[in-house]
Amino acid sequence: MSKKLLALYALKFNPFSPQVPTAALWVSPPIESFCWRLEHQVGEGGFALAVGDPGTGKSAALRILAGRLGQLRDVTVGILTRPQASLADFYRELGSLFGVPLSPHNRWASAKALREKWLQHLDSSLYRPVLLIDEAQEMTPAVFSELRLLASADLDSRSILTVILAGDTRLAARLDSVDLLPLASRIRSRLRTEALTPQQLFECLSHLLQAAGNPKLLPPSLLQTLSEHAAGNLRLLMNLGNDLLAAALREERHPIDDQLFFQVFALDPKPRSKRS
Repeated sequence: MSKKLLALYALKFNPFSPQVPTAALWVSPPIESFCWRLEHQVGEGGFALAVGDPGTGKSAALRILAGRLGQLRDVTVGILTRPQASLADFYRELGSLFGVPLSPHNRWASAKALREKWLQHLDSSLYRPVLLIDEAQEMTPAVFSELRLLASADLDSRSILTVILAGDTRLAARLDSVDLLPLASRIRSRLRTEALTPQQLFECLSHLLQAAGNPKLLPPSLLQTLSEHAAGNLRLLMNLGNDLLAAALREERHPIDDQLFFQVFALDPKPRSKRS
């Protein structure tokens, strides 16, 4: 399906796929500002936070941020894949990400090994470690606390690790709890993703089509219709676009017009009233 889709509509990639290249992602002004702040915060370390409702662009923001930080000289970006893991597995993954052999059952030795490596590199070069954690609302309180202690040195006067936490609104609620207030007070940069306006969604669609190589794939009227039916949610917008493109491909329909939208997303007929 993918090759046929690309050939039929002269596309470099499916603009509605979750696997859109990072360089092609639409960057909203708040995400641009957040990335700029983090690029300058890396040298000083500390925590950053991105929260928002599902489908409002948090994961895309992290992809964009990871790509930009990865281009900086002497910056090593690690992405934690199992935020719900136990403390022992948390150390196992950290050791794998930063190339330090650790003993998960000896937390003191593990923390000491990581801190010594980071401090050694920080003192001798411009090396800066960065840790990105998506779905951070799934982390246990013990891992949150361990991460806070691990990221600081010299009686908390020096940050040796930059940590970006991302999650839904449950993460913000958890950080307001008494146990996690010490970590919440260390957050220096924040991003809150929210429902987008139809105009912003229209800009996002136009950008994706341009990046995919066929800006005229959908007419402006259809872009507007999709934007107005997505309820401000980027994920829903991509799902609508993907369903529409799949239907067009099935019929080998070209060009794609508003008529197809109403065929694909037609409302179910009203149920008949019951007889008395």
